[in-house]
Amino acid sequence: MHPRPDSLGNTLMVRDLGNSVPYVDGLALQEACAEERRADNAPDTLLLLEHTPVFTLGRNANSSHVLLDEAARAARGVGLEQTARGGDVTYHGPGQIVGYPIFRIGKEPNRILPYVSAIEDALLRAVAVFGIEAQRDRRNRGIWVGNAKLAAIGVRVSGGVTTHGFAWNVTTDLTYYEGIVPCGLQDAGVTSLAKLLPVAPPMNVVKSAVVEAFAAVFAFPKVYWSSRSDAGPPSVPYLSSVS
Repeated sequence: MHPRPDSLGNTLMVRDLGNSVPYVDGLALQEACAEERRADNAPDTLLLLEHTPVFTLGRNANSSHVLLDEAARAARGVGLEQTARGGDVTYHGPGQIVGYPIFRIGKEPNRILPYVSAIEDALLRAVAVFGIEAQRDRRNRGIWVGNAKLAAIGVRVSGGVTTHGFAWNVTTDLTYYEGIVPCGLQDAGVTSLAKLLPVAPPMNVVKSAVVEAFAAVFAFPKVYWSSRSDAGPPSVPYLSSVS
């Protein structure tokens, strides 16, 4: 268990935004939530969503790791966005759960790496729910199964509050990754729950596993779901306590 971020009311707010969220809309919502968190007008919040297809570049990304030119991206229907997160280039799209924790962790620089490790701990815990043995990799932060990345992590901290977060492939079309060098790693692959399991679990089930794991790892005693998904609320809409 990791020390919980300074939480307002000991509650984690989960906002399920559903699917088909344009990247710029998700970014704008992150920034608005972060401002509210810095002002103590909102609790720590976890945004869950699926983006429309997009390649995103981290602060120090090598642009040559995007292998498709503008015309090819347009033909494939995938956008391109520069971001302020850490990491290189990655892909977001349908069938992938993106999680943006908007947490206050404090302004001390030595809190950032433990925070990233806590995200890894939470995702490893959630992945284990589906019988998958995953691990970390010292070359690159995230969740790995063998030499293939299942979930990518890239964060930003400003004013002691986090934005950006993780992207977990569930039923993602992995052919989109052929248009980039994922995370700048030439000798690694990507994978998904659909590739690793006979049948991929429903997205709401995976979301519930993510939320339970975050609540446990970050020691939130209460979780409140606010769902905007057309598919309805996740299977665990409210957790009064988490062990």
